[in-house]
Amino acid sequence: MAKTTAGGPHTGPHGFTIAEMDEAQNLVLMFLHRADTLGDAPFLYAKKDGTWQPLTWSEVARQVTLLAEAMLAIGLNKGDRVVLVSENRPEWLIADLAIMAAGLVTVPAYTTNTTADHLHVLENSGARAAFVSSAKLGKTLLPAVLNSPSVEHVISFDTLKQEQVGTARFHTLADLLTGDADAARAAVSERMQSVGREDLACIIYTSGTGGAPRGVRQHHGAILMNCAGAGRVIGEDFGWEEETFLSFLPLSHAYEHTGGQFFPICLGAKIYYSEGLDKLAGNIEDVGPTIMVVVPRLFEVLRARILKQLEKQGKAAQTLATRAMALVERQSNGKRRPLIDAMEDRILNKVLRPKVRAKFGGRIKAMVSGGAPLNPEIGYFFTGLGLPLLQGYGQTESGPVISVSRPQSGLKMDTVGPPIHGAEVRIAEDGEILARGEMVMHGYWQNAAETAKTLVDGWLHTGDIGHFDERGRIKITDRKKDMIVNDKGDNVAPQRVEGMLTLEPEIAQAMVSGDRKPYIVGLIVPDAEWTRDWARENGTDTDWTKLKDNPDFKAAIRTAVDRVNTNLSVIEKVRRFEFADEPFTIENHEMTPSLKIRRHKIRDRYADRIGAMYKS
Repeated sequence: MAKTTAGGPHTGPHGFTIAEMDEAQNLVLMFLHRADTLGDAPFLYAKKDGTWQPLTWSEVARQVTLLAEAMLAIGLNKGDRVVLVSENRPEWLIADLAIMAAGLVTVPAYTTNTTADHLHVLENSGARAAFVSSAKLGKTLLPAVLNSPSVEHVISFDTLKQEQVGTARFHTLADLLTGDADAARAAVSERMQSVGREDLACIIYTSGTGGAPRGVRQHHGAILMNCAGAGRVIGEDFGWEEETFLSFLPLSHAYEHTGGQFFPICLGAKIYYSEGLDKLAGNIEDVGPTIMVVVPRLFEVLRARILKQLEKQGKAAQTLATRAMALVERQSNGKRRPLIDAMEDRILNKVLRPKVRAKFGGRIKAMVSGGAPLNPEIGYFFTGLGLPLLQGYGQTESGPVISVSRPQSGLKMDTVGPPIHGAEVRIAEDGEILARGEMVMHGYWQNAAETAKTLVDGWLHTGDIGHFDERGRIKITDRKKDMIVNDKGDNVAPQRVEGMLTLEPEIAQAMVSGDRKPYIVGLIVPDAEWTRDWARENGTDTDWTKLKDNPDFKAAIRTAVDRVNTNLSVIEKVRRFEFADEPFTIENHEMTPSLKIRRHKIRDRYADRIGAMYKS
């Protein structure tokens, strides 16, 4: 049964409605309307001198409109592209909205980009200006600016020592936030009247799991439709109240850009900016977010930490967690035991769940996973512990949301829920998921050939394989291009096998191969904490990279692989494995910024090692 607020599921605090998101002309006017209503209420929070310091809605609106007019004053023109390189912080949102408010186009870029990556984005987009937060991020961006013929202005959030790179002039954000605020607001409001939902808002470059990043042209309506669709889920399934978000995924990624920035704006929510992944757990407990946008890899890490804590608390706590997980799994698969389940629910609500929820701030109503497939066991685990976990599905090319799990229609953890309102989905003859609707991009920037392959008769070809279940929920089996086809023509979904491997406490990361081969092999990154414990017990070096040739260590990992193999079909079983030389990371370019493995990079690096597993 849907939960409602005082104004109903489609109406939130301050009289805000989902209809406003459906009807909003553009993202800037939506923001300004929220700012006018909320005025001096706190909006954006960042940690300074050990305390959370807020910026109000009215102050953010003042800075957005002043900065918009200042960018035009230094010579930028309607339609110019502006690259934005920064950690998640209030200035990111201010710059993004100001770029759009000036009639320009935001081009977010990852903070993990190399100089070559930045140069590709600058040259491909033809950017005339670039924002950079700090001297640290300037070390990789500024050499790219020097080699880019189009960049004329660099605007920094923090003060930089440089005054010029090549022909590009330097400005600080503070220097540009001057002038007549009322006049700036009036100018922006008038300009935005001519910007519609179909107009280009930003170009977001895909993170490149299979090659050079391509610029996805997202229009205002694509993002607004995403927000309206997500708003219906919150309003109808949880209740739309005063919401709080904690922003920590890269804002340069479409998932956080829409779900962690514009969705909170549409809801009239507060946004806190995390101090970083190393302080994330403390920030969550401190801030008490109501909605969290996360990726599966983070859940895997958090699950491992929680299991360690439960292990220290003894068998009783571990048993309760196991029962909680089993309870949700039964409910998810239609195997409820009404009396027994109700009794277990009461016990868990009294003994276990409040303690776990407290570690997450005590106010979580939903955590939404996206960016990569989520192993169902992870979903059962967190939902069983009182932290409702939803799966979102989509891609940058769809703004990015196509579907999301709905509690009211049943949380089945091996599905990604039904399509959001306004999204049309069908399954092609070869099993590929196709999507159509306002959320679909208008194409790739300066890449007609790839656009023609991806958009056919208005349908977005997602590259994912899947089907609908009996309740209209989408079930994804794998990426079309990642599907392994063995030498007998059998299909194997690598992400399913990898997901099962990384649930084992001994294994942190895995990548399996076997295309046109007789069996599946894997590259394994052992879990560092498990390895240290094993090494202490066996009196050996605690660095796993020095244990790769230790037969006892490999046998211990083999045991974990064999446990997984017992639940795999004959064609899926991992017959042989070797260790990687180091973890797959963003820094070594073996993971994307959204923490998906870059298969082509890993295969290229370990080609000889993978090949050797088929020779002996």
